[in-house]
Amino acid sequence: MAETLKLEIVTPEAVAYSEDVHMVTLPVLEGHIGIYPQHIRLYTQIVPGEVIALIDGHEHSLAVGEGLAEVTGDRVSIVTDMAISVDHIDEARAEEARRRAHERLEEKLSDEEIASVNASLARALAQLHVKRRRKGG
Repeated sequence: MAETLKLEIVTPEAVAYSEDVHMVTLPVLEGHIGIYPQHIRLYTQIVPGEVIALIDGHEHSLAVGEGLAEVTGDRVSIVTDMAISVDHIDEARAEEARRRAHERLEEKLSDEEIASVNASLARALAQLHVKRRRKGG
């Protein structure tokens, strides 16, 4: 039985993460799910939040946006609009994006603009959550 699975996270820009991991936690509509090697096949929607990859007892965190995940017994493949390692999150920049999104929501916007601003807000909040949760850790 395999002891690891390949976690691959792809964004429109690049492959953001590709490593063998012992376990991965995904943010989904219902909360979070943990995936171990030999997991049954699963397709699920990813929501903005934190992906946690466990490698040799150490957690590696990434802030992710909306996307889809395919899980097989030896692989987790994620396609998302954003994936940023905790080490690369600029907290001040994410806080500014959150502030701008809140201000935009006060304006009179079309439904399409509201959806876009809400998506931006969710990505900023995901980054802030991951960065603040991992400070000092």
